[in-house]
Amino acid sequence: MHPGAWWLWALSLGTAATRTTNPLLLSLLISASAYVVATHRSPTPAARSYPAFVKLALGVLLIRLLFAVVLGSPIPGTHTLLTLPEVPLPHWAQGIRLGGKVTAEALLFAAYDGLKLATLLICVGAANALASPHRLLKALPGALYETGVAVVVALTFAPHLVADVQRLRAARRLRGRPDRGLRGLLQVGLPVLEGALERSVALAAAMEARGYGRSAEVPARVRRTTAALTLGGLLGVCAGTYGLLTAEGGTYGVPVLLAGVAAALAGLRLGGRRSLRTRYRPDPWDARAWLVAGSGAAVAALLTLASARDPQSLHPGVVPLVAPTLPLWPAAAILLSLLPAFVVPKDPKEPS
Repeated sequence: MHPGAWWLWALSLGTAATRTTNPLLLSLLISASAYVVATHRSPTPAARSYPAFVKLALGVLLIRLLFAVVLGSPIPGTHTLLTLPEVPLPHWAQGIRLGGKVTAEALLFAAYDGLKLATLLICVGAANALASPHRLLKALPGALYETGVAVVVALTFAPHLVADVQRLRAARRLRGRPDRGLRGLLQVGLPVLEGALERSVALAAAMEARGYGRSAEVPARVRRTTAALTLGGLLGVCAGTYGLLTAEGGTYGVPVLLAGVAAALAGLRLGGRRSLRTRYRPDPWDARAWLVAGSGAAVAALLTLASARDPQSLHPGVVPLVAPTLPLWPAAAILLSLLPAFVVPKDPKEPS
């Protein structure tokens, strides 16, 4: 399976998560992505980092709730849960408070908002677990190779860090030494930092040995054409997107956006002439890749349409307190994200 298809699928689910605060729909998105990860995750360190992304998402949710309790919320509420001692602040800090009344409406609003961000983080973790960023780097255009390397190094930092922590904690348990608490954290932290420094030095040496950053000589006319196409394409994408988001630009938004995308792609293709790298066994983009990417895009498009036509069901209110309901056809749209679990054959070498 092409890694770009998995990343498009996961990022589309993340886009769908930004269109709703309904906890039932967000939980359905998390469950669908978790099921696909459980059945098709890749045997790489990035796949083992998926639980770390889930824990990070839970931490974000708890921090959002903590901020709502300590710093208050602009949401008015009548159901007071507890009252904290309020710290008086100077007049220039108006609008901010420390302590005071904590209402059920404020906590529920913070929980909805935090769950949306947590779902987005879990979708990014699913992308890391299903497709290695290193494989995705091979599919990038030559003009974006250097930028892609920087992004891949940043994306693989967390998985390798998690793998190092797990390895060192297992070694300490075998030696009968503590691996939990503050003492265990301090004694594990130094070897982890040392390993990260060694990997950085090894990566720099490998990139230098492979001639990273070298470029071919191209005529000045080609360089100027590449710059004009890329810059014009980006401006066209911005203008077309603005046209789609405004009522006045509905007539020219789509043509300008398509023209901008075409010009940007042409500029990237010309810019790839400066790259001297070669591809070894490139991943094919077949019908299954189209189905995987298309299922995620369909979920994002349908939830975007639902948020415009029925915003109340996708954004349940908190004032007054009402129980969220499960809208049927947006929920059925989310079930389309399970399509990769059935159309993509599972590698028997991959863990279940």
